[in-house]
Amino acid sequence: MRALTYHGTHDVRVDTVPDPQIINPRDAIIKVTSTAICGSDLHLYDGVIPAVLEGDILGHEFMGEVVETGKKSTLKKGQRVVVPFTISCGSCFACNMKQYSACDNSNPVEKQDMTEMMFGHAVGGLFGYSHLTGGYSGGQAEYVRVPFSDVGPVVIPDELEDDKVLFLSDILPTGWMAAENAEIEDGDTVAVWGCGPVGLFAVQSALHMGAHRVIAIDHHPHRLELAQSKGAEIIDFKRTNVMEALLEMTGGIGPDAVIDAVGMESHGFAFDSQANMMNVADTIKQKVGIGADRGGALREAIFACRKGGRLSMPGVYGGYLDKFPLGALMEKGLQVKTGQTHVQRYTAELLDLIREDKIDTTYMISHRLSLEDAPTGYKNFKENQNEWTKVVLKPELEPA
Repeated sequence: MRALTYHGTHDVRVDTVPDPQIINPRDAIIKVTSTAICGSDLHLYDGVIPAVLEGDILGHEFMGEVVETGKKSTLKKGQRVVVPFTISCGSCFACNMKQYSACDNSNPVEKQDMTEMMFGHAVGGLFGYSHLTGGYSGGQAEYVRVPFSDVGPVVIPDELEDDKVLFLSDILPTGWMAAENAEIEDGDTVAVWGCGPVGLFAVQSALHMGAHRVIAIDHHPHRLELAQSKGAEIIDFKRTNVMEALLEMTGGIGPDAVIDAVGMESHGFAFDSQANMMNVADTIKQKVGIGADRGGALREAIFACRKGGRLSMPGVYGGYLDKFPLGALMEKGLQVKTGQTHVQRYTAELLDLIREDKIDTTYMISHRLSLEDAPTGYKNFKENQNEWTKVVLKPELEPA
């Protein structure tokens, strides 16, 4: 089969690789009909996530048709399914708590030591996202093996086209959980850093959950326009002092809740010269390999949030962050919630909202490409984020 494989920083290629096979009775094989490039895929592309090996198949947002099943799979051949990016066994302590992304059994035992040393406990398994998370082949391919297929995949009605439901795999439930973690109450003002796909879904979700105002922060004009089209007020951080603007917009109090939808490669977020120096230092350390995370957006969100407010962090972080404002976090009494998304907790509710046209899932798609054109998609999604807001790959399309 053909699949997008990793060959080094900013070097991804579509290669011919062996077809996946059933390994476990709970497995299924999916023929991919749609797969997307995620903002967190760029962390792999930029070489800031460790344990990505040459030849690894990337991609964790995908859906398709069931073509083969193991004896214990509950899926049937011919069904259309969306596959959550989190791999979950469904029966461990974490899964029983509906904390599916923290599954104890999906990351193979032989790979758990890496994250146990880094984080204190082994993380759960993810598709196409380094050997830290299990080394599973991803979905930017013609076919993919889905472990625990009796737990994760969502069967999709035939009347719903791929583009409407594809993002149930990751970014829609991630934006939804980001808003849920912000514990939004009626009348709240919520500020969202980053108007990429997760940030845009966080905007929609926060408004759906009853936020009175949502303020979206970015510097790409088109992404800000998309946020505004969904009901957000906007701040261009390249033109406006974000701290001053947020205080003015909230009567000197600050937002009730803040959402960091940027993560470990934030750039340009700086509320004063000292913060800008921190951002520069973060960037240098990340480039030379002695620091994994850049935290400009996170620092600014902590400083901007009102006293006693809530901080939600859907943005991906992978290691250690210098100059973390722990004093501000504690002295202001902020509550913090973060984590990989517990996708399976939300898919049924979100599928209903899609069917009822209560949430828009297609407006951010800017480009639909063939699988063979995936390297072009990565390059432009990285370098032209204003125009390339979301890239969907369709294996059946002819290359450009």
